[in-house]
Amino acid sequence: MLPDAAATLEISPGAVAEWVRLPAEQRPRLIDCRERDELAICRIEGNEWFPLGTFAEVLGPLTADSGRGVVVYCHHGMRSQRAAGFLRAHGVANAFSMSGGIDAWSKSIDPSVPRY
Repeated sequence: MLPDAAATLEISPGAVAEWVRLPAEQRPRLIDCRERDELAICRIEGNEWFPLGTFAEVLGPLTADSGRGVVVYCHHGMRSQRAAGFLRAHGVANAFSMSGGIDAWSKSIDPSVPRY
């Protein structure tokens, strides 16, 4: 379901789309690391919201149940790369960034998700 963590930090929106509608316990966690105003514009259903700036403060909840994997997304994929790197540095070996962020999701997976 997830790529080899030793080979990449990123996962494609297409790969995420294959499992995003599965029940939470059957798929990796999907974490939105954008800010509140961005979340108000659009989001991917089934996400958990932790703004990147709060990661150090909410490390416990972020790393809980990480055995099933974690995929982080943002607007274009830059913040989520930092977020996935942060999680890996704190013991979540199977943390990934969704390449291209929610903008790529809107373009290639679900055009009903507003772009901004």
